[in-house]
Amino acid sequence: MANFLKETKLYSIFRGKCPVCHQGDMYINNNPYNLTQILKMHEHCSHCNKKFKIEPSFFYGAMYVSYGLGIAFAVAAFVIAHFFLGGGLMTSFMAIIGVLVLFFPIIMRLSRNIWINLFMNYNPEKAK
Repeated sequence: MANFLKETKLYSIFRGKCPVCHQGDMYINNNPYNLTQILKMHEHCSHCNKKFKIEPSFFYGAMYVSYGLGIAFAVAAFVIAHFFLGGGLMTSFMAIIGVLVLFFPIIMRLSRNIWINLFMNYNPEKAK
């Protein structure tokens, strides 16, 4: 990803970096398709030592974000399958199911990244 997004929330969201310093990784394994470690996170940032889990059950709120992302992916799949590819309703429904299954790990990670970025801001002093 281009460095022009550095110091923005989008950089942290799409790269899975610490929302405070944008240096340390939030997840132990950066591959979201390693399903056994999809949600395993570091306790603290390796660069600025910021604690990721602000409180117990902090990431339960990410379920609401995940729901919205799932709807966005489903609508996009429906529009592409039905209007651009000319599929019927059953084909469009199957496209929605396929897209949601295929992008499930990415939706889970993105929702967590968005959720934590709602509560933490970038600090240029911590990035040094």
